[in-house]
Amino acid sequence: MTEQLKQLRNEIDAIDDELLRLINTRARLAQQVGRQKSGTAYRPERESQIFSRLQQSNPGPLRDEHIVHLFTEIISVCRALEELLTVAYLGPRGTFSEEAVTKRFGNAVTSLPCSSIDDIFRKVESGTASYGVVPVENSTEGAVGRTMDLLLQTPLKICGELELPVHQCLMAQQTDLAAIRKIYSHPQSFAQCQAWLNENLQNADRINAASNADAARQAAVDSSAAAIAGKRAAEVFGLKVCAANIEDNPNNTTRFLVIGSQDVARSGKDKTSLAMATHNQPGAVYELLAPFAQHQVSMTRLESRPSHASLWEYVFFTDIAGHQEDENVARALQVLRDNTTFLKIFGSYPAA
Repeated sequence: MTEQLKQLRNEIDAIDDELLRLINTRARLAQQVGRQKSGTAYRPERESQIFSRLQQSNPGPLRDEHIVHLFTEIISVCRALEELLTVAYLGPRGTFSEEAVTKRFGNAVTSLPCSSIDDIFRKVESGTASYGVVPVENSTEGAVGRTMDLLLQTPLKICGELELPVHQCLMAQQTDLAAIRKIYSHPQSFAQCQAWLNENLQNADRINAASNADAARQAAVDSSAAAIAGKRAAEVFGLKVCAANIEDNPNNTTRFLVIGSQDVARSGKDKTSLAMATHNQPGAVYELLAPFAQHQVSMTRLESRPSHASLWEYVFFTDIAGHQEDENVARALQVLRDNTTFLKIFGSYPAA
């Protein structure tokens, strides 16, 4: 070992010791904050402000996403000293939903796999889980209707959102594509990978599974089968990745919502989600949207769903920029309250 290398390693050791001291100091301060505040240890608006500030002051060479990942885990273990959260997600282990839980909450939580989106809502409503993470839309396949329908029925609120890049992999017990006779996957994943499958495995049977992780589980016990899922599923079920990133759209992304019982304060960069309905008459949709334009509120999403109350009547799901306590947003919402037949605000939360 050269003297210069030894010196560099000694400097790294000294920095590691200082990092250890500082992280423990941070943890003690977090404990003191926890004793001073009321309610849950998870404060989405505060965490969003921390990540934003760190990215703005990041000098490199670490990229911003590395900084966010690193501090997500630091915040996660500090939060667990105050309160160990249980987070419900669409299981089993190895799904993109599990990956979304880790991305948002870090590893210092209890992850609770659920068999359906309905079950996630039930677990959070009953208090079995502190929060739930549910998919709401995919950039390729569109809205997740069941999540939207349940938002209308639940007393829960949206506490946060995150966007997860979805990279699909073909996995099997071996890597020989010629040996694959059938493929298991969720219908949405099949739809996201049609072009690759038609070119490379056109003759293989495509069998729908309840989830990508369930597809990987079935492929793990069948040497003639493969599954389409994320890399995490290959790790969980001991499969080999035959081909990575086989999705037709390289920008394929799924948006997830965090649901819970708390109202979230302003973070400075927020989004508000709501649903509204009005009479089925000429100009009705224009009247719904006009208050946003009048009060300078930017609308980022508009989606219609059958109301289930009357034939050919619809509820409009809308995302707008800003917090419901912002002055211009509050004015627009008041106009809607006075002029709609139905209005439900799901919550305001930090924008992804």
